[in-house]
Amino acid sequence: MNSSERMSERLRGHEVDRPPNFDIMMVFAAHYIGQNLSDYYLDHRVLCDANLMVLDAFDLDIVQAISDPYREAADFGVDVEFPDDGMPVRKVPLLAEPEDIGNLPSQAIEFGQRMNDRLEAVRLFREQVGGEVPIMGWVEGALAEANVLRGDVTLMMDFYHRPDWVHELLEICVQTEIAFAKAQVDAGADIIGLGDAIASQISPELYEHFALPYERRIFDAAKEAGGIPRLHICGDTTHLLSLMPTSGADIIDIDWMVDMGAAAEAFGSAAVCGNFDPVEVMRNGTPAAVKKATTQCMRDGGNHSISAAGCEIPDGTPEENLLAQAEALRTFQHDSP
Repeated sequence: MNSSERMSERLRGHEVDRPPNFDIMMVFAAHYIGQNLSDYYLDHRVLCDANLMVLDAFDLDIVQAISDPYREAADFGVDVEFPDDGMPVRKVPLLAEPEDIGNLPSQAIEFGQRMNDRLEAVRLFREQVGGEVPIMGWVEGALAEANVLRGDVTLMMDFYHRPDWVHELLEICVQTEIAFAKAQVDAGADIIGLGDAIASQISPELYEHFALPYERRIFDAAKEAGGIPRLHICGDTTHLLSLMPTSGADIIDIDWMVDMGAAAEAFGSAAVCGNFDPVEVMRNGTPAAVKKATTQCMRDGGNHSISAAGCEIPDGTPEENLLAQAEALRTFQHDSP
């Protein structure tokens, strides 16, 4: 059973040889092949090389074009700095004042250098592992993109002071994300991941008003194009569990502070993906602790569940801990009651 078959059967709740491993690898992957982060962010060939190396080394079941939250933002015109071996930095929000929205296009932006680089990554993945390993493209949720363009504190104040303006901005963002999602599926992506991290910081009412309708539209477009939608919201989303599956996602990530069993129950037929602590368990723990946490997550998550740390695998994670996760998944069927 190859990784694509394993994912497909798992999403249907069918028996598989082992649960799939969908760990998110970015900084770890770049450093694993001895590359600086700026090269990983700016050169799709480095990103692909890194993903393919960790795929084989740690028995993963996915390659992914995820890198940083500034692909679309850079092509919108946000000034992003890329330190040689550090995280990218947004210098200033593009929309310092509400009237600056007039400088944005009224519809989806044309893809620039950074969005096209992600498309090239997906195409290269398709050449290398298409049909054998799921390829994950990535977009920002409309709310997440608005947050990058405007700034988080300011945007949250806008919810109350100028909600109509926020929806105007979200409409511009969602058009771009829909076009980008469809382009990645056309390029060969099997999965479209959507990051909406800011959503964990707002109430269910605000999520339902400012995030969820736009997530649905992006996922509807991705599905229509032939992609599998995956929702990723970092942080504690316990208060959103009943709403997240209504986004239309087929795979929903949860972070370590969310109860895996409660999420699986709330998500129904959608696959829950997660969710042990990436720092305390994966980076700082022992192989035995990783095996225990991996097995428990799969038991709590049920027949649709997919293994992953709650969020990105941290830089400096011991290789033996990643191998322990892989071993726990290989033996899970035998160890399960």
